[in-house]
Amino acid sequence: MKDYKDNPYFKLFSAQKNNQYKIAQSTIKERKRKLNALQHAIEVTYREQIKKALYKDLKRPVVESDLVAVYLIIKEIKHAKSNMHRWLKKQKVKTDIVLFGTKSWVKYEPKGVCLIMSPWNYPINLTLSPLVAAIAAGNTVIIKPSEISSHCSELMATIVKDLFNEDEVALVQGDVETAQNLLKLPFNHIFFTGSIPVGKIVMKAVAKHLTSVTLELGGKSPVIIDNNVDIKLAAKTVAWLKHFNCGQTCIAPDYVFVQEKILNSFITHYKQYLNEFYGSDTSKSNSYGRIISSKNFNRLKSYLEDAKTHRAEFIVEGEINEEDLFIGPTVISNLKQESLLMNEEIFGPILPIKTYKEKEEVVVYLKDKDKPLALYVYSKSKSFTNYIIDNTRAGTTCINANGIQFSNHHLPFGGSNSSGIGKAHGFYSFKAFSNERAVLKRYASGPVTLLFPPYTNFKEKLARLTVKWF
Repeated sequence: MKDYKDNPYFKLFSAQKNNQYKIAQSTIKERKRKLNALQHAIEVTYREQIKKALYKDLKRPVVESDLVAVYLIIKEIKHAKSNMHRWLKKQKVKTDIVLFGTKSWVKYEPKGVCLIMSPWNYPINLTLSPLVAAIAAGNTVIIKPSEISSHCSELMATIVKDLFNEDEVALVQGDVETAQNLLKLPFNHIFFTGSIPVGKIVMKAVAKHLTSVTLELGGKSPVIIDNNVDIKLAAKTVAWLKHFNCGQTCIAPDYVFVQEKILNSFITHYKQYLNEFYGSDTSKSNSYGRIISSKNFNRLKSYLEDAKTHRAEFIVEGEINEEDLFIGPTVISNLKQESLLMNEEIFGPILPIKTYKEKEEVVVYLKDKDKPLALYVYSKSKSFTNYIIDNTRAGTTCINANGIQFSNHHLPFGGSNSSGIGKAHGFYSFKAFSNERAVLKRYASGPVTLLFPPYTNFKEKLARLTVKWF
């Protein structure tokens, strides 16, 4: 191995590298025992501390913390425990007749020493959910959570230290320099969740070692609303997900395309549900979070100032309080295409609205953009829905719903190109942390030996017959 002795994490990496085969040979029973311990820690031992840490970092409402940071991880663990035996057993495949005398199968083996790099917006879920799959697949893991959600990172460090030996699972805290040092090490797989710019940095760094990666990124996820639609349902669900976690969600609606005939109806119902969810004064609602940091607050504030410069129409202008890192729900229309809100991933409680006359306009617009992590379609028309889906590309799609595709662990979750590489959740996460090893076993003499040298006229004829008939 290249000399990495100057790297502050080389010793930890080496310990996990030396231990990887022991962990790889652990039984299903042993892996389930580890997952049971993690489940108990999240569901019982540290549950209240998790909610408190999320509140300190994001002012996350208790219900949202329970749903995302507790329920979804527990669901992931239960799903892995229920299916691990099936995932890990020999996956038999067909063998061609010309290979008569052999049998073939796929063995899912652990990739080895893995790195999980997680973001600040859902720090508990997006750290521990990939860890579930890494454990199920039999890997050793180093975790690097975001330094921005510091209270959650501190708590997860405690949980990991409580449950695992350092040569199996370890959590490293630190800033950008820490991440850079970790990326210099030759991991066998890196699972990164975060922004597109940082995803590109990760991709460039791992290219030196040809390390496989799963990149869960983001992008500008559109909502397309047909005029043949349950407008109340559309307004309610868009308003819910757009402001869940104060809009700091990778699959949140980034902007909405509304058929021009129903624009006023959508706006009316959207305002109605904002009031129903958060009351007349959102800043006093215990159901509404806050922006993670001053840096992100100022970024969003600059988007709003840019929109005003471009003379956009503020349909709902949310209150702004820098001291409290509070930005209220904001709805904007008549945005020029060159505005920041139409070109940057928003990641906040600001919803741009665009109108259209014909569905073809939407498709033309979307084809010129990067593939989003999510695309949402609201319509009672099957032909409209199919047209949008068949003529666009996206990592995930919901029809007449918002965001709940993330909670179905039977579905692959992930982006496409700039919105992500690779898939996650359930079996797809297990697969990301596994190498699909092809195995072929010969148990009897077969026809292949008839084609061994020396090559005679008979063997030439046999080769021609093989090409023609097999």
